[in-house]
Amino acid sequence: MEEKQSSSGGGGGSSHGQSRAVFGSGRGGREYNGVRMRKWGKWVAEIREPKKRSRIWLGTYKTAVAAARAHDVALFHLRGRSEKLNFPEDFVGRVSVEMSAEEIRRMATAVGAEVDAAELGRRRRRDVNEPPRCGGAEGGDEEGGGCGGSGRPDLNRLPD
Repeated sequence: MEEKQSSSGGGGGSSHGQSRAVFGSGRGGREYNGVRMRKWGKWVAEIREPKKRSRIWLGTYKTAVAAARAHDVALFHLRGRSEKLNFPEDFVGRVSVEMSAEEIRRMATAVGAEVDAAELGRRRRRDVNEPPRCGGAEGGDEEGGGCGGSGRPDLNRLPD
């Protein structure tokens, strides 16, 4: 399962580092800068403006990848390629343009929403193409699933 880890600059309760999303199995321990998971499973991204105390809210997303890409867009336009990007390959050959905080927020939010939609579409296509996985021998061959012992009848099936 996913868990959140915060990298802090030291003790004292104040966090000077970027928050990171840490993934368990299936992600190879990949960490994303500037991304954290809410208690209810949504992913959020925000970034500090350089030389200011204010933050730019980059949005709430269903996937960590979308939040990380939104963070990358904002980071690139705020600080250029010199900073640690989650996906540096996306910015090869690109030049950062000076933008206002609102313009950066709008651009990052648009990118994050686009990536979220693509990621969720990819997951749905994968789920439709894969048969349901059942742990035990029972219910695996039944039409209508039967996995997990949900106890719900298949309402699309005629009674025997």
